[in-house]
Amino acid sequence: MSLKLITEIARSLLLARWRQTLVAAIGVTFSITMFIALLSFMGGLNKLLDGLVVNRTPHIRLYNDVEAAKHQPIELSPQFYGYHHFISSVRPVSKPLAIHNALPIMKVLEMNPQVMGVSPRVSTQVFYNVGATQLNGLVSGIDVIRENRLFSFSDYVTEGRFIDLKNTSNSILLGKGVAIKMLAHIGDVIHITTVTGEQFPLKVAGIYQTGLQQVDDEQSYVSVATAQKIMGASNNYITDIEVKLKDISQAPALARTYRQRFDVDAIDIQTANSEFETGNFIRTLISYSVGVTLLIVAGFGIYNILNMMIYEKLDTIAILKAVGFSAKDVNRIFNVIALSIGVFGGIFGLLLGYGLSAIVAHIPFNTTALPTIKTYPIDFNPRFYLTGGVFSIITTYLAGYFPSRKASRVDPVVIIRGK
Repeated sequence: MSLKLITEIARSLLLARWRQTLVAAIGVTFSITMFIALLSFMGGLNKLLDGLVVNRTPHIRLYNDVEAAKHQPIELSPQFYGYHHFISSVRPVSKPLAIHNALPIMKVLEMNPQVMGVSPRVSTQVFYNVGATQLNGLVSGIDVIRENRLFSFSDYVTEGRFIDLKNTSNSILLGKGVAIKMLAHIGDVIHITTVTGEQFPLKVAGIYQTGLQQVDDEQSYVSVATAQKIMGASNNYITDIEVKLKDISQAPALARTYRQRFDVDAIDIQTANSEFETGNFIRTLISYSVGVTLLIVAGFGIYNILNMMIYEKLDTIAILKAVGFSAKDVNRIFNVIALSIGVFGGIFGLLLGYGLSAIVAHIPFNTTALPTIKTYPIDFNPRFYLTGGVFSIITTYLAGYFPSRKASRVDPVVIIRGK
């Protein structure tokens, strides 16, 4: 039979029981709506957390770490070879924190086509002087332009301008927590004490806030030149080289390569933030599980409605077969019914899911811990909508598969004799 005729018969059967059809379509629509809204919200939350931590973290960090002595004297004695050694008198080897030949290494890294950019950093422990009290702190010297280009540094500056760190000599960008404890404002001059006991005056150029309290309470930023001046070091003194890659998945392999090639310690972003990656994976897995469960429940609803429809339309099926419709044609009719419910329910579900996500994205979300966040995070990723649409069709097809087979096996002679 022609597809047009099969479609017309399916439409007639659907309209004959329009209330049940509407209930089934609403079930699919509700499932897809919640599926899209849930995934969009979880996706936005993951992006927010990535922005707080992962996007601020270099894909590869080169530095010199303090390591325990690889060999103890007793291990070198042939008299105790093969024994268990628990005596360890040699402490960690004294190792300069500055990276040897840091500037040539940066030039080599920048020539690598896999590297998006490289940024130097000079980090040192300091004390913030607040009257007679000293607060522990960490000052990081950064290349402001590169840091902003690679790690969106300006997004976290809540007062002042990040570029003033470069334009104003001996200036500092204080963390929100440090500024509150020191009662410091833009334009004030504060004093810090270095680990060697020297005091250094710095002008407050701005205040930043990451949303991570421990960071905001301790860390501040200066330019690389100012940090080198604070430490009394030369202009090639670099303690960290931060690398951002074009493809983040290559970070572990490249970190191993750089560790061997430049004889420095190197850590990749996956290793440094493994807990956040695990958290993102679990949240995404939960979202998909809930959404698929909703679709399966809707599928059972469609299955029941089609079963009821077949039971009530046995006479119609018998007549169709008596006038020449084959079992395959009857199967197609009920498949069209199931897919129609899935397609229309899915389309409305996608539209309502987008609308619900858009509403949530405009709901104010104000918190002092995250001053740059104004509304709830939502990710309008097209992949979510494609996945929801495909799931709705697959679920409704499977829900209609067994009722369709049952309808195709109806024997018209048995039905007519039974009447």
